[in-house]
Amino acid sequence: MRHRLFVAIRLPEAIIDMLLLLEGGIDGARWQGEGQLHLTLRFVGEIEAWQAEDLSQALASIHADPFDLALRGVGHFESKGRPHTLWAGLAPSEPLLALERRVESACRRAALPPESRRFSPHITLARLNAASGPLLPFLQAHGTLASPPWRVEAFDLMESTLRPEGALYETVRRYRLAE
Repeated sequence: MRHRLFVAIRLPEAIIDMLLLLEGGIDGARWQGEGQLHLTLRFVGEIEAWQAEDLSQALASIHADPFDLALRGVGHFESKGRPHTLWAGLAPSEPLLALERRVESACRRAALPPESRRFSPHITLARLNAASGPLLPFLQAHGTLASPPWRVEAFDLMESTLRPEGALYETVRRYRLAE
């Protein structure tokens, strides 16, 4: 059996509520639901059950202290000049970057291919397509987005099930950070 997995930091309810209030104002955008808002540390993709178990064990060996994160600004990713993802950014965080490097190392110990994309910490707010409305009003209205810091005390191995109405994300295993 194959599993579509990724490693993520789940967001506290107050941050999810703040992000949900931003949603709207862009025709054709597919906004992320409450259960879809997260910070991806590493997308794994589809792997066999035995590989998922190896990954789970490798992730369990990660040691890191809890740390704080905060939202900072909004932006978008594009390909060939066309926006495809609207996101909320995060304040710079060396502990977050260190955790991402440890997750990548665990993936390699589990014999997964290395990540080819540079880590760009963000929380996806909406998926866009060629029919989506203009982004500039949204970006101008929310460019100064900022949140109080929140404490990151764990990260999760998540499974993604693709459905017509959007992906369903479920925690496979939670890994606590300890001081």
